[in-house]
Amino acid sequence: MKNKSCVVVLVGTETNSRPWVKYEIVKGWNDKKGIVGIYIHNLPWARTGNCSKGHNPFDDITLGDNGPKLSSVVKCYDPSSTDAYDDITRNINAWIEEAIEIRARY
Repeated sequence: MKNKSCVVVLVGTETNSRPWVKYEIVKGWNDKKGIVGIYIHNLPWARTGNCSKGHNPFDDITLGDNGPKLSSVVKCYDPSSTDAYDDITRNINAWIEEAIEIRARY
């Protein structure tokens, strides 16, 4: 994440159960980087087809000791079910810029 301004979290069915994902999210936030999530369940997988929608990892992280959930601040986008790749391609730059702007307010 060094020299980067935003952390992009690709959210799949097992993302939330990965300890290093939470670590990277918290580290990115503490380093004042923008954070954005993108659900990937609508991307076609060669071996298995589409997968189930994963749990929002930002729901399990709070701001401060008794603060709001990070999901109340950080956005997690759900690309089109019919054209996920193109939806992500068209919008990822704007999503990243918005995440950086959001982080600057906190």
